[in-house]
Amino acid sequence: MTGPLRWLLRQDQGPEHLRRAVWAAVAGLTGFYVLRYGFGAPDMALYALFGALPLTLFAQVPGPAEQRTRTFLAVLPAGWTLVTAGTLLAAHSWSAACGLFVVGFTASFLGVGGPRLGGLAAAFQLYYLLPCFPPYAPEALAGRLGGLTVGILLTALVDRLLWRDEQPAPYRVILADAVDAVAGYCASTARLMAGSGGSGGSSGSDGSDGEAADRSGARRDQEAAYQALQATLLSRVAPTERPTSASLRDRACYDVRAAVRHVRAQLDRLLAGAEGPDPGAARLLDCAAAALRDAGRVLRSGAAGPRNDALAMALSSFRADRARRLVSVTALRLRQDSVVQTAATGALLAGEGARIAFGAPLDARWQWPGGPFPYAALRAPSRWWRRLRLHLTPRSVLLQNALRLALALAGARLIVGALDLPHGFWVLLTIISLMRTSAADTRGALPPTFLGVAAGAVLATLMLVVVGDTPAFYIAAAPVVFLVGFSVGPVLGTAWTQAALTLVLILLFAQILPPDRHLPAMRLLDVVIGGSLGAVASLLAWPKGAGGELRRSVVTFMVRGAEACKAVTLGLCQGSGSSPGPGPEQGHGIGIGYGPGRGHAGNHSADPLRPAHAAMLLAQAAHTQYRTEHAGRDRAAPPWETAMQPGHHTVSGGELFLAARRNGEGPDVPADATTVLMTLADRVADDCLRATQLVRSAGADVPELSGPYPAAESAPLRCAVAQAQTRGPDADPAAILLIADTEAWLTGVAHDAARVVRTAAR
Repeated sequence: MTGPLRWLLRQDQGPEHLRRAVWAAVAGLTGFYVLRYGFGAPDMALYALFGALPLTLFAQVPGPAEQRTRTFLAVLPAGWTLVTAGTLLAAHSWSAACGLFVVGFTASFLGVGGPRLGGLAAAFQLYYLLPCFPPYAPEALAGRLGGLTVGILLTALVDRLLWRDEQPAPYRVILADAVDAVAGYCASTARLMAGSGGSGGSSGSDGSDGEAADRSGARRDQEAAYQALQATLLSRVAPTERPTSASLRDRACYDVRAAVRHVRAQLDRLLAGAEGPDPGAARLLDCAAAALRDAGRVLRSGAAGPRNDALAMALSSFRADRARRLVSVTALRLRQDSVVQTAATGALLAGEGARIAFGAPLDARWQWPGGPFPYAALRAPSRWWRRLRLHLTPRSVLLQNALRLALALAGARLIVGALDLPHGFWVLLTIISLMRTSAADTRGALPPTFLGVAAGAVLATLMLVVVGDTPAFYIAAAPVVFLVGFSVGPVLGTAWTQAALTLVLILLFAQILPPDRHLPAMRLLDVVIGGSLGAVASLLAWPKGAGGELRRSVVTFMVRGAEACKAVTLGLCQGSGSSPGPGPEQGHGIGIGYGPGRGHAGNHSADPLRPAHAAMLLAQAAHTQYRTEHAGRDRAAPPWETAMQPGHHTVSGGELFLAARRNGEGPDVPADATTVLMTLADRVADDCLRATQLVRSAGADVPELSGPYPAAESAPLRCAVAQAQTRGPDADPAAILLIADTEAWLTGVAHDAARVVRTAAR
């Protein structure tokens, strides 16, 4: 046995499959054998078995041992409720089907709340499924609940006693790696902007050799930061570690990633066209790198630690220095300083988000309406309701999946009742185990399933004919089939797993009912019916899965991002709120305000970024599911991460500006500057829409964009320089800096839109 065991342990996820097989055998069969043979209670024994198997074979429960135990114990009351509902609604096929629709939809849709709930969906569905079939026996409810309790408690106990395979890296650690990589990129960019090789020790007389070395090092760090951030994509993270819940930690980690991604985008712009030396910008970037490293340590340790305000003070100093040298500033330097400041502000927000993720209270500087961390002041029920409400739309792949499965299960329950199929439970079990998120994937799973069940049925029939009514054989054979079938089967493929499952079910039912040689044929018939019903449901309800929804979701996100460019720019020029906020002298050291102003009237409660933010979350959910689907891939699809980048830049950059604007408080932008900024916003939005058309048409037509946007030719920057030079001491530095910062943000979005077009044209 050592040879096959070594082979299994060398396979991908082999140790985890072996652990699950042992877990299922010990937890499931212990309760089954004790209740069946020790207490003579076959009904309780069956429910003990099916209390354990869904949790051991189908559920994915993340977290350390103590946390998993709490999750299993929390499953108990939910299981009692579901078994009770199934028992009482089994009186009629229509009532059982209606209940199954509600349970199937609710259990699946609760996956919106994150991997902990989503991983238990199959278990909840099966807890209702088993008792909702005849016989209608409400008098047996107490025994069923007792058996279920035994099975779940044994599952929790065995899980604590068994070894666990190496768990996937926590998302906070993956995110910490990305934050550290961006910190290194930030530090190398600072060395480049310091000039003369970063330290004055160049080998060339003009420092060219030192600059080349610094630029080469910055490019290496740029690639490292890109790869580290790619690893944080939800589609590349283990399902149990995805930060998709409405918890404070997951929401904050999501914001940390958005802020760090924005920092990296600004550093890319500096690396491409920085004009140096600029010691002030280099010092600020060094402070930003240190703040990012602090954020990485918080994420890695899981403890908030003390707050460090060094970056906030450096930002205030940098902004004051920008205001002092406006008279002699150039358009290129205006844009460069804006990009540097935006990168540092993103690092500041990343640090605050990391601390919020691990229990630190929201700092007073962010405690104002419209702040960048609004969820930090919400109670958990409000956060969860907002997450559920976001996906209550036909455009959500999570809602589509829940409705598709619920309709398939309810329809199958009605058909099973109408045909009065024996062991109809197996029909619905097949739907749960085989139904995929797309019709192509579901069809692809059917042939190996039918083949495996057929092979298992043949072996089971031979076994029943040869062995007959010999309980000792079935008692001894069941653990062996459990261990071998559920450890080796998943490694070899679906056919082997289904063959093992068929043998297991026959072995167990032969211990509850008199052995029936026709039972394997019934199992094969039920699987064929269930697989066919699942395939039909997948074909009728959103057959393309995420592949059909992703392009539409990304296009919607890009369109909403283009609209947000104009809406945010208008809000910055005309004010976005009427309540006063702190100016630079009252800004709590943030250093990103634009100075006091009178505010503006009107309806300022609407968030101009809300439609884009909602579209972003729906597009990300579709993309995450798309990466799990194997069949029906769109070969003409663009790199979806690149296609979504203009929208990400719009949302993350726009949030920074709206935060800096303090809900409408700030300087009045001159009319001529407002005109040129809105003209630029229109051009950028038009470029984004042209890139959107490219994604919509699957690359059939490559549009011409109105960019590039050189700083020397930028109308808003020329306007800002003219304001500074002609008005001299009378110029409002806050208004001039707001013009420059808005222009830098808009041209950054345009740069990302151009990248979408370039990537699609290759």
